[in-house]
Amino acid sequence: MATVEISQALLDRFKKLATPTVYTAVRNRGATLCFMEDVNPFTPGKKLAARARTLRSVPPRPDIHADVTRGEDSPEYHAMGSCGPGDVLVVDCMRRAYSTVLGDIRLTQLMMQKADGLVTDGAVRDLDVVSTYGLAIFAQKRTPTAREYGEGWEANVVVQCAGVAVRPGDVIVGDDDGVVVVPAYMAEEVATWCEIHEAAEELVKEKILAERAVPGRYYPPTDAFKQEMLKARGGKV
Repeated sequence: MATVEISQALLDRFKKLATPTVYTAVRNRGATLCFMEDVNPFTPGKKLAARARTLRSVPPRPDIHADVTRGEDSPEYHAMGSCGPGDVLVVDCMRRAYSTVLGDIRLTQLMMQKADGLVTDGAVRDLDVVSTYGLAIFAQKRTPTAREYGEGWEANVVVQCAGVAVRPGDVIVGDDDGVVVVPAYMAEEVATWCEIHEAAEELVKEKILAERAVPGRYYPPTDAFKQEMLKARGGKV
């Protein structure tokens, strides 16, 4: 399948959408494993909708440590160096809750690159400092540990994060409800469906409150309801 480049305009549309709606849209299109379980918001109230850049970790071993400890040429710096505005670093820490390869000093690179965020199925270190970097941060835990649980091994390859497959370029959508992965090839379709669905839900809520009706009278909105809404609005959401 050809690579799909996600524009900033499309990311801006995702920033207006709730993760539960995005989750429903992605799941209904066959990507049933799209929600990152146990990955929590550590910068509450900060919305994330960004392209994935990835770092894969492996369990620690002396020879692996020797191979990846190359100063500025280390895998984590390649991964962070590939990030910019509209990008988020997704770190596969093998779902080890206290695993992290990045902390205060290393993450200054992500800040200097003006990336949007950090998502990991491991931990975040030095959170009190890192949370001032302007990043949206999602992780399992806080930790004081360093490389006891894993080593960064490879940048910008397909990874798993919290059991979800992530390809570089996928859209990562996160808010206080959690993180959802939108495969790049379906991102435009998902955004359009979500915009229509959320507009229909708002209209349904208005009708329920105006009529003091049982929600099941109108909810969930049917395809026919959505088409009627669009027709009444001249095809615009």
